[in-house]
Amino acid sequence: MKGVVFIAINDMVEDKFGIETWESILNEVNPKNGGIYTSTEDYPDEEVVSFVIAISKALSVDTTEVTRSFGTFLFGELNRKYDIFTKLTDNLFDFLCSIENVIHKEVRKLYENPSLPSLDCQKINDSELLVKYSSPRKLCYLAEGLILGASEFYNEDITLKHESCVHSGDDVCRLRVTKNA
Repeated sequence: MKGVVFIAINDMVEDKFGIETWESILNEVNPKNGGIYTSTEDYPDEEVVSFVIAISKALSVDTTEVTRSFGTFLFGELNRKYDIFTKLTDNLFDFLCSIENVIHKEVRKLYENPSLPSLDCQKINDSELLVKYSSPRKLCYLAEGLILGASEFYNEDITLKHESCVHSGDDVCRLRVTKNA
């Protein structure tokens, strides 16, 4: 996983809970690199999981909620650094539908063999979108948070329903995004 993700998880904990909490979590996880990350470098996926577990334990919050909250925070961080992608669209559904063919396409140009999820969007109608999420990492709750972060950015009130999930034995996660009137 790219270092930008690790930097964001560090920033989220420090911003919301303070540097002391981050230092405690960092000591528990004890990554080989001492917690020094470069945004474009690759680091073990297992470290992100270790951080989520340590944060969950330190804050007494379910790992699913930590992952979802991190996704929301991560959207803001990525958008601050790479806002060109949200400038290409003026609404949530168009943005979500552009991820696979625009954002992921650009990431593949920049990095050799990036491990990206697959997103397949199907617009049901003007207020409903079905997003099929598939990834060997099984970070569908992070995807939920990213979608929620994007909905905040576009100022669109949504309901997000996780209709099927790989964590429940399904072959793919299906996320139904509904715009609230």
